[in-house]
Amino acid sequence: MKVSKEQSAANRQALVETASRLYRERGIAGVGLAEIAREAGFTHGGFYGRFSSKEELAAEACDQAFEHALGKLSAQFERHEGDLTTLLKRYFGATHRDTPGAGCPMTSLAVDAAREGGLLGQAMSTGIAAYLRELAVHRPDGTVADEPTPEDEARAIRTLTTMVGGMVLARACGQGAPGLSDQILKTSLEQLTKAA
Repeated sequence: MKVSKEQSAANRQALVETASRLYRERGIAGVGLAEIAREAGFTHGGFYGRFSSKEELAAEACDQAFEHALGKLSAQFERHEGDLTTLLKRYFGATHRDTPGAGCPMTSLAVDAAREGGLLGQAMSTGIAAYLRELAVHRPDGTVADEPTPEDEARAIRTLTTMVGGMVLARACGQGAPGLSDQILKTSLEQLTKAA
């Protein structure tokens, strides 16, 4: 039975959304195509008509996760005139730490992107660059620069590396040393809100 273009696009989107969540939860190597298809409500064969490879799916899943993350960041800037405190409190919260499938693509997929390279590496690089630009042009005083200065770019890099590094470390010791994990979240948040 032939499906409409709209239904085909919706089916493809369902696969991308499912892959995005599962890849962030368990990594690229930790999830097979059959599982993604099954979780999205399709047969394994349904994957092949829509994507040329697992690599293409991973790159699209990464793109989608960044689109969502950038949307949250933009909304934060609009609502709070350059103040990231509300976003950072959620970012460094236990819920974000404990649900990587719904969280930041950089904390979950950066190592995979470095190992895999190719389309996933390109998608990650593009996403990181877009996130850094958003952080750079939106200054803490609420002004928005047409073009970021070197100081704006350095501030953005400091902010993002503290966010991603703090969350990666907090997740890494979340089960083995929960007190340390909580301390990393708290200290990372304090560092960024103090700097703002």
